[in-house]
Amino acid sequence: MSVPDLVARDLAAVWHPFTQQALWPSDDPLVIDRGRGAHLFDTDGNRYLDGVSSLWVTVHGHGEPSINAAIREQAERLDHSTFLGLTHEPGIRVAEELLRVAPRGLGKVFFAGDGSSAAEAAIKIAYQAAVQRGEDRPLYVHCAEGYHGDTLGAVSLGGVELFHATYRPLLIETRMVASPGIMEPGQSRAERAAQVLAEMRGVLHREGERVCAIVVEPLVQAAGGILTHDPSFLVGVRRLCDEFGAAMLVDEVATGIGATGRWFAVDHAGVEPDLMVVGKRLTGGVLPLSAVLVRDSVYEAFLGDAASGRTFFHGHTYTANPLCCAAALANLALMHERGTVARAAAVGERLGALLEPVGEHEGVREVRRVGTMTGIEVLPVTERTGFAVCSAARRRGVIIRPLGDVVVLMPPLAITDGDLDELVGVVAESLDEVLA
Repeated sequence: MSVPDLVARDLAAVWHPFTQQALWPSDDPLVIDRGRGAHLFDTDGNRYLDGVSSLWVTVHGHGEPSINAAIREQAERLDHSTFLGLTHEPGIRVAEELLRVAPRGLGKVFFAGDGSSAAEAAIKIAYQAAVQRGEDRPLYVHCAEGYHGDTLGAVSLGGVELFHATYRPLLIETRMVASPGIMEPGQSRAERAAQVLAEMRGVLHREGERVCAIVVEPLVQAAGGILTHDPSFLVGVRRLCDEFGAAMLVDEVATGIGATGRWFAVDHAGVEPDLMVVGKRLTGGVLPLSAVLVRDSVYEAFLGDAASGRTFFHGHTYTANPLCCAAALANLALMHERGTVARAAAVGERLGALLEPVGEHEGVREVRRVGTMTGIEVLPVTERTGFAVCSAARRRGVIIRPLGDVVVLMPPLAITDGDLDELVGVVAESLDEVLA
C-alpha cells in the first residue's frame, strides 16, 4: 500500500503520543517498514540511521538474531503466566542479572512494564514503606525540569511545565527544588549542585519528617533537555536522605543499562540508592519491560501475616512477561559478552570529540553530554527550530528528535564508528542549513 494511503488510514484511526495531530499531516509523515542494525527503512525502501535508538532503547541494533531467537524459543515453551503469586525461571533470572550489575545494597526486584509504570510503583513503595514503619511521610522532594513518566504519580514528581502544568490540580502534594542542571551565568556544575543541595536542605529542615523520598534523575535530566549535573549532587542527596530519614529514589529509566558509559549513572558518583527504577534498554529495545530495584530494608517493611495488610497491592497483568524476560536475558548476556558498556563509554568519548566543532557554531547555545546521551541546544530562529533541524537531518537519511530547541542524539550503544561519523556529519550539515 502507498504511503499516502497508509497515512490517511493512520489519520482516520490513530492518535500518536507527544504529537500535535493538527500539524502531523503536514510534517511529511514517515511510515517505517523494517529495521536492521542501526538503520530503519520506510515503506518506499529508503534507509535512515536511527540516531535516537528508537526513543533511547536500542542497544545492539534492530533485528539482533540472538534476541529474536530467545523470544521464539521462549514462546514455544511459555508465552505468558501471571506473576501474581506464581513465578517462572526467566523472571527469576532477570532479577538475578539486574542485581548482579546494580549498585550494592539493592536486594529485590519488582517488575513493571514501562518506565512510567515502574516509577509509579516506586513512588507507592516509598510511601507505603514509611506508613508501615509507623511514620507520617506523605511528601516527596523532586527537581524542576524532571521527568519520570506520564502516569499521575509520576507526573506529580515531574517538573517540565509544558508536559505537566495542565495536570497540577490532580496531583499529589510535593516539594520541588530547582534543577541542578540549569546553571546561572558564570556558575560551575559543582557550584550549582551545592546551591540546589542547600535549597533541598532548607526544605528538609522545614518538612523533613514528612518527606518519604527524594526523587532524582542521576546525572542527566533527559526529557528536560539533556540537562546534566555534577556527580556531587547525587552524593549530597544521599547524605540528606540519610540525615533526614528519607528514601533516595533514582530514576534510571533513561540513564541506566549503559547509556552513560557505566551500567547505571549513580555508579559515576559511587552512590547506593534505596530504590532504583530501570527500563528502556533492558530488553535491548525489543519488548517492554521495566523494574524497581529496592534495598532489603525497604522490602522488609512489607513483610507480615495476612492480617497485617502489608502486602504491596500493586501489579499488572503482564508483569514479568516471559517473552520480555527472555529478550532481557539475551540482551544482558550480549552486553557482557561484547563489552557493550565499555563500548558505550568509547562511543560517548568519540561523540564528544566529533561534536567539538558543532559546539563552536554561532547558532548553538550549548552541547551537553554524558556518555552517549547528548543534547545540542540551538538558538531559536523559527517557531520550531529544533524540529526544523531534525527535519533537515531526515532529508539526509538520519532520524533524530528534538526536545523543544534541544536536538537530541542518543545512538544505539553498539553503533559503529562509521555510523557515528555519519550521524554527527548530518547533524552538522542540518544545523548549518537551518541556522545559516
